[in-house]
Amino acid sequence: MLRAALLLMLCGLLAGDLAAPAAEEPETVVVSVDSTSLRFSPSSIEVSEGDTVRFFWSDQALAHNAVADDGLFDSGDPERTVDYSFTFERGMNGTYTYVCEPHEGLGMVGEIVVTALPPETPPVEPTVSEDTPFLPFVGLLVAALAAVVVRPQS
Repeated sequence: MLRAALLLMLCGLLAGDLAAPAAEEPETVVVSVDSTSLRFSPSSIEVSEGDTVRFFWSDQALAHNAVADDGLFDSGDPERTVDYSFTFERGMNGTYTYVCEPHEGLGMVGEIVVTALPPETPPVEPTVSEDTPFLPFVGLLVAALAAVVVRPQS
């Protein structure tokens, strides 16, 4: 059995079928308005490139919006109900400050820290050309060996 398992691992290596580690799935972080109706909650968040920030509040006593200081995102005119999302793409790492325009003077400001993703590395594809005819032979040899090793004993 051990020989069969080792042979199957060898086949996987030769075929290049070993799975690469999965990248983390993008997340959505929700920013709302706290109970005082004059603060974002949370007021400071950390996300990664590829993540989405969703500004969401419903039926607030006061109208609010979320506008980046540098103009990168803008939820629109202040409203009592807002559902606005912005996705930070690769290359947008940094720190972003945003405000609620009608309540900025009262301290309704927030901060988003966007961390960089690791550099993308293209998958390594095995190369087979007409100049390397031995690779199909190696695959055939491994398959034949597997048939002999895992063949039931009579």
